[in-house]
Amino acid sequence: MKSHVRTLQIAFTYIGTIVGAGFATGQEILKFFTRYGHWAVLTILVSTILFIWLGTKMMVIARRIEAESYEDFNRHLFGDQVGSTISLFTMVILIGVNSIMLAGAGAIFQEHLGLHYQTGLILTLVGSYFLLKRGISGILQMNSLIVPLMLTLSLIIIFNTFQIPGAERFLFLETDRSIFGAWMSPLLYTAFNLGMAQAVLVPMARHTDDEKSLVWGGIIGGAGIGFMLIAAHFAMSSQMPGILLFEIPMGNIAVRLGTVVQTIYLLLIFLEIFSTFVADIYGVTMQLKQRIPVKPALITPILMLVCYLLSQFGFSSLLSVFYPIFGALSMVWAVMLLRTPWSTPPRIDSSSGSSRKGNSLVSIKPVTRK
Repeated sequence: MKSHVRTLQIAFTYIGTIVGAGFATGQEILKFFTRYGHWAVLTILVSTILFIWLGTKMMVIARRIEAESYEDFNRHLFGDQVGSTISLFTMVILIGVNSIMLAGAGAIFQEHLGLHYQTGLILTLVGSYFLLKRGISGILQMNSLIVPLMLTLSLIIIFNTFQIPGAERFLFLETDRSIFGAWMSPLLYTAFNLGMAQAVLVPMARHTDDEKSLVWGGIIGGAGIGFMLIAAHFAMSSQMPGILLFEIPMGNIAVRLGTVVQTIYLLLIFLEIFSTFVADIYGVTMQLKQRIPVKPALITPILMLVCYLLSQFGFSSLLSVFYPIFGALSMVWAVMLLRTPWSTPPRIDSSSGSSRKGNSLVSIKPVTRK
C-alpha cells in the first residue's frame, strides 16, 4: 500500500509540475494543439507518449546517477562545462517565470477577490515559505490534493461538452495552419515543459527509494497530462473559432458550468500558480545550494525576494526574448535525453578515487603490501 501511495504522489507531482497556469488558462493548449484543427488529437497523442517516455526516463536516470539538482542532471547529459551553462540559463528562466506567476497570483486577488494586489503576493510568498520548509514531502502532499481536483474538473468539462451542439467538432475541425507546424508543436511543447519540470522532478527522483514507483509514477503522470490535454482541447474545439478571442479561453468554458464550478476553476488557477511557484523555487534552491556555501534556509527567502521585486516591475518583455531561446535549447535537451542510455556506466573520479555506478558508490582503495 505504501508503494502505491508513493506512486500516486509521484504521478500527481509530475502532473502538477507540468500543468501550470498557462495550461489552466487554456492558452498553451490553444496555441500548441487546438488551432491545428483535426491534427490536434494525433499531436496530443504524440505529446502524451513523449511525456510518458521522456519524463519516466529522466526520473529513472536522475535516481541512478544520484542527481541532487537539475544541474547534476544537465552535467550528465552535456558534460560539466556545457551542462553548467545550460543550468544557469534555466535558472534565469525559472526565476523569470516565477516572477510572472507571482504577479498573476496578485492579479487574481485584486480582480476576483477585491483584495489588494500586494496582499496576493505576500500571502503566496508566506504560504510557499512554510510549505518549502517541509522539503520534497511538502510538494508531494500539496500536489496530492491539487491534482485530483484538476482531474475532476477535466471530467466535468468533458461531460458538459457532450451536451452542447458541436461537441464532435474536435475530430473534423478545419485549419489553415501548416502540417509541419502541427507536428512540431507536440515536440516543442513536451521538450519545453520537461526542461522546466526537471527543476523538481530530478530532486524528487533522487529521494525516491523505489525505482518501480518512479516508473509507474511517470507512466500514470504522463497519461494524466494527456487526459487533461484532450479534455481541454475537446471543450475549446466546440467553441472554435470564437474561443480564440478570449484571453483566458478555459475561463469562458467555466462560465457555462455555473457559479460553483467557476469559483472552483478560479481557485484551481491560483493553486496551480502556487504549486508551480513552490516547485520551481525548491528546484532552484537545490541548484544554488551546490554552488554557494549558504544554507537553503537563507537561499529560499532570497529567491522569493528576487521574484517579489521582479513582479513589481514586470519581467514579461525580457522573458519574451528568452523564451524562444529556451524553447530551442529544450529541443536539444530532449534529443540528448533520447540519446542517453537508461543504464549508467561507472564513472571514475580521479580526484576522490571512487567509482559511481547506478545509485551506489564503490570505494577504490590502494593495495598495500605487508
